[in-house]
Amino acid sequence: MSQVDERDREAMAQVWNGACGEDWAISERFVAHNLRPSAGVERRVWLVRRADGEAAGFIIASRLGGEPDVAPESLGWINAIAVAPAEQGRGIGRRLLTAAEDWLRGLGCKQVRLGGSVRPFTPGLPVDPPPATGSLDAFASLGYLPELDGEPLEQIWDVGADLARYQPPPEMGEVAGAVHPAAPGQEGPLIDFLKREFPGRWRYDAEEFLDDGGRISDFMLLWTATGVEGFCQLTFDDSVRPLERYYPYDLPKPWGQLGPIGVSEGVRGQGFGLAVVDAGLRRLHNNGVNGCVIDWTEYLDFYAKFGFQPRRTYQKLIKRLG
Repeated sequence: MSQVDERDREAMAQVWNGACGEDWAISERFVAHNLRPSAGVERRVWLVRRADGEAAGFIIASRLGGEPDVAPESLGWINAIAVAPAEQGRGIGRRLLTAAEDWLRGLGCKQVRLGGSVRPFTPGLPVDPPPATGSLDAFASLGYLPELDGEPLEQIWDVGADLARYQPPPEMGEVAGAVHPAAPGQEGPLIDFLKREFPGRWRYDAEEFLDDGGRISDFMLLWTATGVEGFCQLTFDDSVRPLERYYPYDLPKPWGQLGPIGVSEGVRGQGFGLAVVDAGLRRLHNNGVNGCVIDWTEYLDFYAKFGFQPRRTYQKLIKRLG
C-alpha cells in the first residue's frame, strides 16, 4: 500500500494491540507518526483484511538510502508485523513476511533486521517481558537469528525509574560547563555538534524531529567555553514524538522519556555525561514527570547511578536474504 488513511492506521493499531497486549499498546497517532515520510526512506505497508472488511494483519518494511553513516543500503527493516489473534495460525504472518522480504530483495537488500528501523516500533524483538505473540523460536524458524556470521547480536534494554524523589548520584561533581534547554535559533549549533560527534543515527533522527516541527527546547545542550559539547533529548506528553513509543505503562504517571544522550569524545571521562543526564532528569522532575524511560541502551550500569533499572529487553535479529 502506498497510501494509508486514518481508517487503515486505526485498523493497524487495533491489530497490533490485540496481538501484543496492553503493555505494548499503540494508537492511530503513533502509527501516523511512524508512517510520516523520512528523508531517504522507502517504506511499504501491507494490510490484510478479511472478507467482512476487518483487518487481519499487517507488516511495514523499509530501507534507507543515501545515508551510509546511518545504515547501509543493503540493509532492510521489518518495522512492525502483527496478526489479529483470531487470524493467527493461518499463515498470514508468513505470507506477509514473504511479501516484505521479496520487496526488500528487489531493492537490493542483502539482510533484513527485525525492528530498529527509522521511526521504530521497537528496537528489536521484545523478549522480556514478551508480547502476547511472537517468540525467538517462531522467528528463528523463519530465518531471523540472534547472530550474524557466527557472531552473536547484542541485546538492548529500556530502563525505567520513578523521578518523584529524584536525587543526583553522589559522584556528581562540578563541571566546566552548563546544561540548558535549547532555545529557538540554536538548531544550527545542535546539528553541527551532531554532525561532528554523532553523524549517524542521532544526527539523522534529530534532523527528522526538527523537520516534523519538533520543539528545539526538547533538547538539552551542554555548553562549554568551546561551544556545544553534549546533548540529550527529552519527550513530554505534548512532544512531536509520541510518548507511547516508549511503552511506559507500568510506570507511575505522569510519564516522560530521556534519550539519546552523548558528549563530545574530547570531554568524556570528566563528568560531563553525568551532568547532562542529571540536568535532563531534573527538568523532567520539575515538570511533574514521575515515570521515566531511557530507551534502547546497553549502558545499564551508567543509568543505574540515577536509579534506573532494566524494564524491557529486546533481542536484535537479522535474516540473510540470499
